[in-house]
Amino acid sequence: MGDLVVTREMLAAKFGSIFPHLDERQRRLLAGAEARALGHGGIRLVAAAAGLAEATVSAGARELESGEEPLDRARRPGGGRKKLAETDPGLVPALLALVEPEERGDPESPLRWTGKGVRALAGELRRQGHQVSAETVHQLLKAQGFSLQANAKVIEGKQHPDRDGQFRYISEQARAHLAAGDPVISVDAKKKEQVGQYASPGRTWRPQGDPVRVRDHDFPGPGGGGKVTPYGIYDLAADAGWVNVGTDRDTAAFAIESIRRWWQARGRADYPAARRLLITADAGGSNGYRTRAWKTGLAGLARETGLEITCCHFPPGTSKWNKIEHRLFSRITMNWRGRPLASHEVIVNSIAAAATRTGLKVHAELDDGTYPAKVKVSNAELDALPAVAHYWHGEWNYTLLPAPAALPGTPPPAPPPPDLAWLIHPAITGMTGPAFDALAASLAGPAAALREAALDRRRGYRPRRQAPGTGRRPRITLAAKLLAVILRDRHHLPCRAIAALLGIRHELASRYTASIRRLLHQAGHVIQPAPHQIATLEDLRRHATAHGIQIPAKIKPAC
Repeated sequence: MGDLVVTREMLAAKFGSIFPHLDERQRRLLAGAEARALGHGGIRLVAAAAGLAEATVSAGARELESGEEPLDRARRPGGGRKKLAETDPGLVPALLALVEPEERGDPESPLRWTGKGVRALAGELRRQGHQVSAETVHQLLKAQGFSLQANAKVIEGKQHPDRDGQFRYISEQARAHLAAGDPVISVDAKKKEQVGQYASPGRTWRPQGDPVRVRDHDFPGPGGGGKVTPYGIYDLAADAGWVNVGTDRDTAAFAIESIRRWWQARGRADYPAARRLLITADAGGSNGYRTRAWKTGLAGLARETGLEITCCHFPPGTSKWNKIEHRLFSRITMNWRGRPLASHEVIVNSIAAAATRTGLKVHAELDDGTYPAKVKVSNAELDALPAVAHYWHGEWNYTLLPAPAALPGTPPPAPPPPDLAWLIHPAITGMTGPAFDALAASLAGPAAALREAALDRRRGYRPRRQAPGTGRRPRITLAAKLLAVILRDRHHLPCRAIAALLGIRHELASRYTASIRRLLHQAGHVIQPAPHQIATLEDLRRHATAHGIQIPAKIKPAC
């Protein structure tokens, strides 16, 4: 009897030291091996020493006697406690009814309009009779393919049918300008920022337990520095940014001034031979395509710099595709994350420090100028701008020409051909013959400048081989074009009838009248409408005959 007690105590000491390092199956097998070694009565002795059931020790002995191969797991497949999803078949459907999107889930779910954290879900499932914990809910959601997700900002709103076509057109324009060595810039105003000890999104490295102290609210208060609007210009070819930090309103005048400062400080130095400038901008805001003050400012900038400024706008709702958004503004936002914009100096310096490993360089400066809002531009002022709408979506794509100036030695305008000379009559033009000639002479210089600019574009701004004023003469004289505008604006003669009268295509007649009308606006000359309208060429002949005008027997095409 004493030997049995000693043996049991020895086994208890052995099991107490080794069992904590074994799993359930290993403990069972070890107990079975010891019982087999002791022989008769070993199962009861080992069970008492190990604190196990005799059935467990017997199962371990049987497994050893069966000669099975060692397993790589603690339990046999299917062993252990069953998963809650198996013992409670209604658990997973009840969980899915709570978390499925509204259009697929239970419309009467009590969590439809509340947060769906795992604790809230577990509480609702317990209320429905399912005994489940928050951790089990988390595991079930993972198994069903759910994960924590934020909103995805991908819905762009109503898309214009020519959205992709405009993207391609902008790309073509940029490629052509860059190939010719002309600058291409992407412009936009970054969102307004408050100046002061206000919280800034993002985190930055700081000593543990020592965050930057900022105000507990974002409402402007005493000691605040107001707001600033960073207006950015991103030069695509140079991979360089210029940011004008304005302290006043974000207006079209502020946008134009920002581009002007960039050109004076960097543009004309980096592109000394440039003849053109391409600007890509958003559809709205201070540089939107509907903003009249923006176009007026571009015209003034074209006049100052001598550049032919083309502006291409991205379609509405696609501003994120503008290069400046992800080439410049994203870097600025990353550079001042977690940093309170405490002063103008902090803002300017943190913008200027933005850089990339690929070579982005940024210049920033403060602009404390005043830029009034709601500047009115009349229809007459808008029509007088030297603007040329492109053939593709002229409302989005247009070019502002430098103010036309008379070329040196511009010859006097040629008279209309004999077949059209009968049209120069006060009953048709509303002015005397000498007054008509004087008006045509005043338009000769600007018209020659416009024609020269068109030829420059056609040549790709390469040096011309002939002197200005030489070469093939225009097919339609300036006087004939002026007559076409008078017939259109004074008598409302349709453009197709004017094209037949001049012997040219309808598209050319429309282009000629548009260009001469623009020159007349610039010269301040207004064509007064006649009391009666003329709808056809036959009406024009009857009107001329009634006023004693001799009409050629056969009107030949003008040449």
